[in-house]
Amino acid sequence: MSGNPLAVAEPWDLVAEGYAEFGSAIMQPFSARALEFASLSSGSQVVDVAAGPGTLSRLAAEQVALVEAIDFSESMIARLVEEADAAGLTNIRAQVGDGQDLPFESDRFDAGFSMFGLMFFPERAKGFAELFRVLRPGGTAVVSSWAPVADSPLMRMMFDALTAADPNFQEPQPNFLSLENPELFESEMRAAGFEAVSIQRHSIALSFADAEELWETMVRSSAPMELMRHSVGPEVWAQRAALMMRFLAEKYRPTSPLATTAYLGIGHKPKG
Repeated sequence: MSGNPLAVAEPWDLVAEGYAEFGSAIMQPFSARALEFASLSSGSQVVDVAAGPGTLSRLAAEQVALVEAIDFSESMIARLVEEADAAGLTNIRAQVGDGQDLPFESDRFDAGFSMFGLMFFPERAKGFAELFRVLRPGGTAVVSSWAPVADSPLMRMMFDALTAADPNFQEPQPNFLSLENPELFESEMRAAGFEAVSIQRHSIALSFADAEELWETMVRSSAPMELMRHSVGPEVWAQRAALMMRFLAEKYRPTSPLATTAYLGIGHKPKG
């Protein structure tokens, strides 16, 4: 089992509202790119594992017959349902559940996705195996994971702000045992049975009107930030937030682009 604090539902429940409101600016371009790798049609059925507030689910629902969305966070699923209803999307079915033990029959879906979710699973092998199991022969899976922080000026900006607020804070170091290692990423997909596996690097750039918008977008959509805010208490958080905002106001030039990078792992279930 993983000791990763993001492998449990609590921080995602805490961040659900901000993630839905602000996170789509970051998540939507990666979700749109992921959908391009699957040969979807109006009759396709897809599964969105660790769906969060449904960024990919909503995009997919505009192209396919049915989206089954699952996440272990009740708050995330509640936001997904709310957003889908508001958009008039009636072909999304959402439920709370475990991506390592999917409640679906085998050989069902034309495509399966997990956008920045499976990367946190305590047992990634089970996550990949379940995604493989529920795909029909010939189906496509697309899984995303962040590249190392060093490859992302956007993430570096936020971690530098954290360090400015708390000198004891240490920026995450490259973890070659995680999916930010593309060779390991590929090997884990192949071990689950996927063939023709390809790990694609994809970058986007975001611009913000000012430091305040950058702060709102990154903090309110960040589970690690929310976890920190709740762990240190309101007084300490207020002090750190003021220092971080001051740092961003000094370092960020309004409307200048900041890039962030992810890996998209694409694999196919053999046709048999």
